Parts: sequence; structure tokens; C-alpha cells
Amino acid sequence: MEAITGVKTTKQILKAGGGGAAVSKGCTCTVHATGVVKETGKKFWSTKDPGQEPFQYKAGVGGVIKGWDQGCLGMTVGEERMLLIPADEGYGAAGFPAWGIPPGGTLEFTLECLKIE
Repeated sequence: MEAITGVKTTKQILKAGGGGAAVSKGCTCTVHATGVVKETGKKFWSTKDPGQEPFQYKAGVGGVIKGWDQGCLGMTVGEERMLLIPADEGYGAAGFPAWGIPPGGTLEFTLECLKIE
């Protein structure tokens, strides 16, 4: 895993992207995402599951949890990246019980950048 400047979240590039435009603050990014609770190995969400669609968000402006928001910056279309997000940059001490994320849960997100606008 590789450090990300300014956050505790770390990243690992699983597949290089095609170059070109990179995810930057304020752009709209569309990704496939799968989230797993590290401590339990339980998947809590995936855009690849039946009935789900790719997820779109505005990058770098706080619309998603901090570890994801900062961890996706610099991705290019086609890139797959794993983020290891500590609780304080995820859902914190409260967790997210509705999704099965325990208090203080560490998150592993596998993301694939599909589109940058």
C-alpha cells in the first residue's frame, strides 16, 4: 500500500488506467465500487451487484467519505485502485450499522474509474 499525501488512507494500484485526464477536485467521476469491512471481510456494497449502477460523485469536495474523496484523486479512466480507509476517514466511531459497518470499522474499497467529466 502507498501513502496518500494529507490523509491516513492508503492506496494500491491494481490496474493502470489509460492515461489522459485524471480525477481532480471538482470534476464529476463515475466509478464501479466495492466496499468490504476489513475486520470481518463482509462486503457491504458493490455497484457490480445485480440491480446496482455505477456511482457518480463530485471529487475532492466532501460529497463522500474523506478516505474515498482524497483516495480517488489522480485516478485515470480504466484504472483500478484499492483504498484502505481507517475509521476516522470513513464512518468513524459510530460505524454505519445499516450497512453492517461496525463502530471503528476499517474499509477496503476497490474502485474502477469509468468516466471523468
